[in-house]
Amino acid sequence: MTQIKNPPEKPGRFNPMLNDFPTRTGRSFWRLPHVRMTLLAAFIGWLYSLAPADAFDFGAWNAILEKRTRVTVWEGVAYTGFDYAGLAESDEFTRLIDDLDAYPLRSLHGRDETIAFWINVYNIFAVNVVSRHFPIRGIKDAGGLLSPVWTMPAGKVDGTTYTLDGIEEGILRPLNEPGIHFAIVCASVSCPDLRAQAYTPQTLKEQLASQTRTFLQNRDKGMRIDDTAKVIHLSMLFDWYERDFAPQGGVRAFINAHRGDRPPIPGSYAVRSLPYRWDLNVVR
Repeated sequence: MTQIKNPPEKPGRFNPMLNDFPTRTGRSFWRLPHVRMTLLAAFIGWLYSLAPADAFDFGAWNAILEKRTRVTVWEGVAYTGFDYAGLAESDEFTRLIDDLDAYPLRSLHGRDETIAFWINVYNIFAVNVVSRHFPIRGIKDAGGLLSPVWTMPAGKVDGTTYTLDGIEEGILRPLNEPGIHFAIVCASVSCPDLRAQAYTPQTLKEQLASQTRTFLQNRDKGMRIDDTAKVIHLSMLFDWYERDFAPQGGVRAFINAHRGDRPPIPGSYAVRSLPYRWDLNVVR
């Protein structure tokens, strides 16, 4: 039988058997140096995109907190004040905001890392909102009647714009950790104190417990017990977010669990709310 041979390919002619593409010089398209380098770079970039990114470094936030916070008393209420005026003198904070914008959220792994990250971001963005409008009497003054500050753009993470309300209601509260309410700080005197260190997944449990105890020990904005009148005066936070404490048995059970060796609060004690001061948590 006569063997049929395919005619030789002419230079520049497409050969479907080789899945190749011609060039005017007759050289394989895939073998051109600049094409090979471009493809290699693209392949490396693709592999890099699949690799897990490092956790966000909140070292800059730690440095800012150490430098810009100190204990302050305003009209009888003790709180951790923040030096918003001094923040304008440095570009540290601007770089921090830019770094969060560029940070890939795909690198977050696990519940504790997610909670710690977004608590830090909430506090950073609250400071960001205030600093953009400073000087103001309170964070609410940064917004308006039709555009409350909680729903205003506060900052970006991974190229996406977030609001304070979006972080609290859309990300943190669904994670069912009531301790967040003593860690996120809405830049007000009656808020829990701004912790002078960033939250980390490794120490999150201890940090939240510490924040809760500190808040409950503040008689002017956290909790005050009047044994004579059999009344417990609590922050309005416990009223606003009451359902978040239900898994722990309710507000009273949650508080008793964080009183250490102190006797539990009797169930017969009435509950009253402490006044909530929206004055800015600025250093005074």
